[in-house]
Amino acid sequence: MIIVTGATGRLGRAVVDRLADRLPTSQLGVSVRDPEKAADLAARGVRVRRGDFGDPDSLAHAFEGATQVLIVSGPADPEPHHVAIDLAKTAGAERILYTSHQAANPDSLFLATRGHAATEQDLVNSGVPFTALRNGFYASTPVFLLRSALETGELILPEDGPFSWTAHRDLADAAVLALTEPGRLDGITPALTGPELFDYADIAAIASDLVGRKITRITVPDEEWRRAALGRGMPGFLADLTLGIFAAARRGEFAVVDPTLPALLGRPATTLREVLAAELTA
Repeated sequence: MIIVTGATGRLGRAVVDRLADRLPTSQLGVSVRDPEKAADLAARGVRVRRGDFGDPDSLAHAFEGATQVLIVSGPADPEPHHVAIDLAKTAGAERILYTSHQAANPDSLFLATRGHAATEQDLVNSGVPFTALRNGFYASTPVFLLRSALETGELILPEDGPFSWTAHRDLADAAVLALTEPGRLDGITPALTGPELFDYADIAAIASDLVGRKITRITVPDEEWRRAALGRGMPGFLADLTLGIFAAARRGEFAVVDPTLPALLGRPATTLREVLAAELTA
C-alpha cells in the first residue's frame, strides 16, 4: 500500500488524485490530521487514517501495511520528519519518499532548506531505499503577496534574487512517477524546477500585464519590512523565516534551472506566467 501524508494539502491531494487515476484505490492510504477533510477520498475507497507529525502513535497507525510512504514535508523543523522516517521503516515500508527542496543545504540562509538537508541525511542513514524529491520553489507562493499588491498597487518586499518558480501540478506528476515507476527517481534527485528564473520585480511586471493594472515593486530594508509585518500581526518566527528566504535568494540559492523535470514529465514545465494567469485572472 502507498501511504501519502498531508493528503488534504495542495501537493499531497494532487498526488493522491493522480494516483487514484492510475491505481486501484484499495492500494492507497492517506495520513491526515483531520480525516473528515478527506471524507471524499474514503468514499472513493482510499484508506483514510488520522496521522499527525506531532503524535507518533497516530502516524504508526496511519503507516500500517505501507510498502511505500510519501512524506510531504511540513514544518521547517526536521525532527517530525525524522520521526516519520523511523515509523515508516518500522511499519515495513520498502521505500520512503520525501518532498525536499531544490536548495537543501546545511549552510543555507533559509531555515527550512537547512531542515530539508538534515532530513535527507536521515533518509540516507535509515538504510531504507529512498527518494528525496528536490522540489523547486512553489510558483503559487507569490500569489499570496500579489493579492494585497493588487489592492494597493505596490509590492513592498525586501531585496530578493532570482527563483525558479515551479508549479504544484508538475511536482505532483513527478511524485506520482517516482511512486509508480521505481528506478526513475532514486536517492536525492536533481533540482526539479520550473523553466525560468524570475525575481519579484519580474513577477510584478507579469502580474501587471495579466490584470491590466500597474503593480510597482518597492524594495525596503529587511528590518523595515519586519516591523511592518509584525504590525500586521505576523508572528515573529514567521517574519524571520520569510526574511531567510529573501537572504537566501540574494545569495543565489534558488537561481537554478534544471532540465530534469521536463525530461521526466515528457513535456515542458509549467511557466510562472501560466500559474499566475490561472490564479489571478480566474
